[in-house]
Amino acid sequence: QVQLVESGGGSVQAGGSLRLSCAASGTIFSINHMGWYRQAPGKQRELVANTSGGSTNYAESVKGRFTISRDNAKLTVYLQMNSLKPEDTAVYYCAAGLRTAARGTYNNYWGQGTQVTVSS
Repeated sequence: QVQLVESGGGSVQAGGSLRLSCAASGTIFSINHMGWYRQAPGKQRELVANTSGGSTNYAESVKGRFTISRDNAKLTVYLQMNSLKPEDTAVYYCAAGLRTAARGTYNNYWGQGTQVTVSS
């Protein structure tokens, strides 16, 4: 029914930029939040950036370098990543809280992830 598909990952040199996109598809009645998480090997998944109710939140490590934005008409969330560092290397996951019926609770959905590799 609902799918989140990420794109835009890849390999870049330190100091480079990437723009990640996540498009939601399916029967979606309402969006509570959309955001990005990342997970490096051997590490726990962590919040990178999130947008909800017109507000945005960023991990301290990415403030000033990453920008999250959302296009509700396209059901798409973006993550512009500038001044990338090797420590940004991880699998980046799109996450969204969505309601798929006229009434009911919001459920959390995850994309399959996209690899971002930053070399020094």
